[in-house]
Amino acid sequence: MPEPQFRPRRSALYMPGANARALEKAREIAADALIFDLEDSVAPEAKAEARALVADAVAAGGFGRRERVIRINALDGPWGRDDLHAALASGPDAILVPKVSSPQMLVAVQALLGTAPVALWAMLETPAAMLAAGPICRVRAEGAANLAAVVMGTNDLAKDTRARLLPGRAAYMPWLATCLAAARAGGIDILDGVFNDLDDAEGFAAECRQGRDMGFDGKTLIHPRQVERCNAAFSPDAQELDWARAIAGLFELPENRGLGVVRFRGRMVERLHAEMARRTVALAEAG
Repeated sequence: MPEPQFRPRRSALYMPGANARALEKAREIAADALIFDLEDSVAPEAKAEARALVADAVAAGGFGRRERVIRINALDGPWGRDDLHAALASGPDAILVPKVSSPQMLVAVQALLGTAPVALWAMLETPAAMLAAGPICRVRAEGAANLAAVVMGTNDLAKDTRARLLPGRAAYMPWLATCLAAARAGGIDILDGVFNDLDDAEGFAAECRQGRDMGFDGKTLIHPRQVERCNAAFSPDAQELDWARAIAGLFELPENRGLGVVRFRGRMVERLHAEMARRTVALAEAG
């Protein structure tokens, strides 16, 4: 599989596929990624209309640097294959596959895509996915599917496990950490689940901080009002950026090229810190 291009995925906003006005306004929203949804947010009787609206919107373009992702319905249901064909024809950046519970599901989707220049994203939202997170996230490294990112589906996980979604998400921490480790082992990005209470600004900010502290690349969102705060939460602050810029090229200096550790500003800096710093700078510049 081709090497993934670095791009920020701090915020990924779900856009209901049956809402033509929302699809039009999406071109003005400062999210890093837009997930045009044909699955959960669309009623059965509106599936065909939503499919056409989303395909037309994505094909029309005008989204700038925003990553365009289409979430299809499950392939084993009545709408999934038509969703996939329409999505592929519209030219998105990625297709989000729901309820992925095994690597074979992604391999099957990749077989239908062939060599089309589109990436796959996968929803991890079932108990089976929690148990198979490692193999699912390895499909790219193994050359079996062009998987670029996985997304935590915490609402569906709550439904299937019956674990309560409470502030702090204590019951979910083992699953979140397991999937994050699997994504990192597979060399792909991972996005945290949504926060449901639009009126709880403090709770949303706390959950963004928790996700970033854990190592998530960003968070999925349900409303445009969440985008700005999410982008800020998953971006380096001024102090972090200053430090990152200072050490990003530290080992490229002639006096440091043969060293594995350098003392800098009273701290011991290893080459891995410089690598982390370069990503921080890239994130700030890309955002």
